[in-house]
Amino acid sequence: MEGLKVSNANLVVYLHPSKITRVRESVLRELSALLFKYNERFDGVVLAHEVISQSKSAKILPGVHPYFGVRLQAKLLLFSPKPQTLVEGKVVKLGKESIHVIVLGFSAAAITEEDIRKEFRYSSKHGEDVFASSSHKRHVIKVGSMIRLSVKRFDEEALHISGSLLPANTGCIKWLEKHNDDDSQLERIAKKRRHETDKHEPEHTDEGAHQNTPSLPKKSKRLRTD
Repeated sequence: MEGLKVSNANLVVYLHPSKITRVRESVLRELSALLFKYNERFDGVVLAHEVISQSKSAKILPGVHPYFGVRLQAKLLLFSPKPQTLVEGKVVKLGKESIHVIVLGFSAAAITEEDIRKEFRYSSKHGEDVFASSSHKRHVIKVGSMIRLSVKRFDEEALHISGSLLPANTGCIKWLEKHNDDDSQLERIAKKRRHETDKHEPEHTDEGAHQNTPSLPKKSKRLRTD
């Protein structure tokens, strides 16, 4: 899925003097406070962290309670969806005019009617709302479907995505993957047939062309003399 990236960061975590005997535990707690929040410094939502190295020395800040800063290197997994990137999520609600999705279990996404391509037609059968493709009957989107959508906008404060199903490579992931596999298989078969055809075609050489050219009749000696 697009929109995910890994960042190596040099950080300084400031701890209260009472945490002096539990430095590593306190550092991990401070890093965990960054999770599932947009961080302007890293330009993304922090999804996970891993401490690579940690300094054994600390810088003490002056004050009534002299906090000390611990330097460390950490690897961060970030979610930073930009416009036109593709993300994946689970459909949790579906209506005639919109589709609502949860991405990565925390970010809400909404796709309005104007951003759903025309081939998808809404219908409600047996109490179940679906968007079914008029071009491919088995391409169906319903509650519980995992879909791929294109990002139009990302609200960093609310962690909300405005999505689109207008691009041809968006829709139900299960159908898209099967369709791509079928296309790949057909392409391989066509390539194999072309190879076999080229292999069995006779080669044409200049020598053969020369042999097949009819020879002109020679003029008689008498005609040449006249």
